[in-house]
Parts: sequence; structure tokens; C-alpha cells
Amino acid sequence: MTMPLIGVPGRRASEANNVRGKAISSGRMYADAIHRAGGLPIVIPPSNDPDVIAATIQRCDGIVMPGGGDVNPTCYGHTENAELRGVNDFIDAFEIAAVRAALDLDLPILAICRGHQVLNVALGGTLIQHLDTTDDHRDTMHTVQMISGSLVALAMGTHEPFVHSFHHQAIEKLANDLTVVGTHHDGTIEAVQHVSKHWVIGVQWHPEDTAADDASQQGLFDALIQHVR
Repeated sequence: MTMPLIGVPGRRASEANNVRGKAISSGRMYADAIHRAGGLPIVIPPSNDPDVIAATIQRCDGIVMPGGGDVNPTCYGHTENAELRGVNDFIDAFEIAAVRAALDLDLPILAICRGHQVLNVALGGTLIQHLDTTDDHRDTMHTVQMISGSLVALAMGTHEPFVHSFHHQAIEKLANDLTVVGTHHDGTIEAVQHVSKHWVIGVQWHPEDTAADDASQQGLFDALIQHVR
């Protein structure tokens, strides 16, 4: 049986261990979780060529959008009104194009933390640039209240998962094509799903961080593979 090919958009790095010169990087825990689910992860080199991005996404059976730095507010028509971290216009454009290409093909998408925010921005939504309750979300474990029967709840096998958060931004205006399926007790949008696509979800936390020991978090990656057509 052929293993589904799951694309993970990569990042440019000035250097990396055991690599001569500049590098392309991606988090290992995403790859490990995809492997455990029965998929074959592939790092997609960043590009500013829409034809190259589209052609690469067409070769994939599903996509995992990873965490990372803040999205430039210009991507959603706003100006900076809080301290931003790790903004990279090149990566913003690349990842938004990758999401849109995957949506056009109706590929399964698991969007994580920054990826969850990129998904919302790519579909016309906006972001809170700095949460007033950041201390409740920055490198903490907490519960999320999930809508029973939602794609995320079904994948995780629970409607109140215990998750690891590491973020200071969140969805503000929800894109029209998304619906909220999970929230934090402070009202922060923690999980979304697409209203019409086959299997497209976003989670504000980092399931890859605890997936090796938590079946509910690994369930998100398992469900991604199960929904590959």
C-alpha cells in the first residue's frame, strides 16, 4: 500500500547542523506524528513562484500547516498595533499561496497554531495581534471546550482535550468559510473547520508536542491520513 504524501511547508534557515551553507528547515515532531499515522512527510521548499507552489501541492495527498512566527497584519488589511515576533513576508506569501492551492484541490489540511491563523487569513479573516490573556496561552497546558460531533472532536475522541499552547495571537474576525468548533474559557478561538471542504481543520495549540504520548493529539494526524482520498 502506498503511503500518503503529506506536505509540510518549510522555512529558510541561515544554517543548520550537518548542513553546509543555507538550509530549509521543518520541525521534526510534525514528521514523527505523520509517520506514526502512516503518512510520508515531505518538506516543501519555500517559493515565491505560484506555479511552483501549485505544482508541488498537486503532488501531495494532504497538508500540515506548521506553527511559527506572526503573520504580517498587512496580509489581512491591518497595521501593526502590538509587538510582533518573527514576521517574514516571504513565508507569509508562500504559506497563504500553499493553503489556497490545497483548498482549490480539496486536500485534507491540518493547520496548527500559526497554520491555523494562516488558514483564517488566507480565507479572508483577521487576527488579534496580542492576546490580553497571553499568560494563559504561552507555553501552558489547558483544556479546550469542543463541539461534540465536530471534525476535531471526532478525530481526538474527546470534546474536552488537554492541549499544549504556545502563542500570543489568535483569530479575531473568523473567515466566512470557517466555523468555530473549539474555544478556551476566555473566549479564544481554539479550533475551526471548513464549512464545505472534505476535511480542513485548524487548531490553535500544538498537537505534535504531545502526540507521542497522547492518543487524542495523535488522533488529529491519524484522521488527516484517514481522510486522504
